[in-house]
Amino acid sequence: MFLSIPIRRPTVFKFQRWLSSTPWFVEREEHIENPHASLASRAVPVPEDAPKILQDLHSQLIQSPHLEQSKLLVSRATSRELGPLPPLRAPQGRRRRGGTFPGESAFDIPGSLWNWTVFAEVKEGTEDKGAIEAVVRLVRKSLLAAQPPLPLPPNSKRRMQNGWALIDGGDFAVHVLSKVVRERYFSGSTTYY
Repeated sequence: MFLSIPIRRPTVFKFQRWLSSTPWFVEREEHIENPHASLASRAVPVPEDAPKILQDLHSQLIQSPHLEQSKLLVSRATSRELGPLPPLRAPQGRRRRGGTFPGESAFDIPGSLWNWTVFAEVKEGTEDKGAIEAVVRLVRKSLLAAQPPLPLPPNSKRRMQNGWALIDGGDFAVHVLSKVVRERYFSGSTTYY
């Protein structure tokens, strides 16, 4: 008895695959989009009255792979609502300790310490893997490369263990923070800890 085995003829697609220089496991992409164009469209635009150094910093930060581009924000500093005052208690004992009236401070002045603030949120899950430190290095590098260079305080060599870094630029502040810290401290709620 004669066994008949059907002869399979390769299709045109298989011939194209055999003749192609790409491996069999790589699929072709029909549409390749520019990643920088989509990043710029997701980011919040910089206000027109922002200083040039902040506009340059925003253009540097928008290209960082560590940041969540939709959460990159440059804005004027707003005065925060003060929390409730602690109850007044007189100092006690011979050393006069335990009083709750600290006197006047710089925080009693209405307004803010800075005129502008920059909030840069790192991608979730990367805050413990050095993303905050990488963004801080990028911010310091771009601020020191500005003309004229900003006098920044010395760089801290310690890793950020709390998910939040602050760079003081004199007239502005740059907050590099994780999603958890942003939700906890900058959500706009009036809950005081």
